[in-house]
Amino acid sequence: MNDERLPRRQLRDLAPHGVMSRAELHHHGWDRGAVARQVAGDRWAMHGRQTVALHTGDLSVEANRWRAIWEVGEGIAALDGVTALQAAGLERFNDDRVHVSVLHTASIEAVEGVVIHKVIRRSPGEVMAHGIPRVRPPMAAIRAARWAVSDRQAALLLVMPVQQGLATGEQLIRSARAYRGRRRRAFVGTVCRDIADGAQALGELDFAALCRAWGLPEPTRQVVRQFGSRRCYLDAAWEDIGYAVEIDGSQHQWGIADTDDSFRQNDVVLGGDRVLRMTLMGLRLQPVRFMEQVVRGYRLFSAHRRAS
Repeated sequence: MNDERLPRRQLRDLAPHGVMSRAELHHHGWDRGAVARQVAGDRWAMHGRQTVALHTGDLSVEANRWRAIWEVGEGIAALDGVTALQAAGLERFNDDRVHVSVLHTASIEAVEGVVIHKVIRRSPGEVMAHGIPRVRPPMAAIRAARWAVSDRQAALLLVMPVQQGLATGEQLIRSARAYRGRRRRAFVGTVCRDIADGAQALGELDFAALCRAWGLPEPTRQVVRQFGSRRCYLDAAWEDIGYAVEIDGSQHQWGIADTDDSFRQNDVVLGGDRVLRMTLMGLRLQPVRFMEQVVRGYRLFSAHRRAS
């Protein structure tokens, strides 16, 4: 054995999640021949051209992420999109593929199990300086939304990082401006503004515009209802027929806000108003379906009022 070669036991202590790159092994005195002998002896296993597992079992999730970096190109690739969010702690979103980004000028071969995205440029400081190379959550969320398979998934990938404390609405807005991209530019920008402060007012304004487009009288905004000592506000209402619409921003889904909203809506309904509710994301994703319900309700309650 080469006297300068680090013993296997010490290698295992240094290996992140049981894997090492050929370059790092070479640094510790293990050349290609030495690695090949360990693989031939069924003590180690190769997972691509650059990734060596210091065992023969399956790779962990974290090890697979390191494999993606090494196989695509260390110093070139960074975890991005959904994978970067998961590495930062995102929960309750499943995607078994590893997403990485590289600059568009890089010449990269396909790697099994890895989705390679090319980006025009990197913003200053967007890649984390310590640990596995990964894009910071706000930019990763914007790119995940741009690369999503649907608008619904894109909206989810913008809302979830904010709800789980990985990014703020303001950070998303700044990242969306820094990474223009080609896909869903307007949609992503709109959803980021919805998530940031002022989302409720934006939803009400957009709903009023939709009412005009669908031939409905514009509703009154922020209608006050008094219930004993408590006062509540309805987002939009046609007071002459006792019909209201509530547009819930993402903040209504946090903590106990949805419980407070339920009590409030119960008071409103018991007071005689009919209320339709929709999330702001629902308004963004399926405006036609929602407006069909709104129009149906307006016609129904108008007919009831005339009949009475």
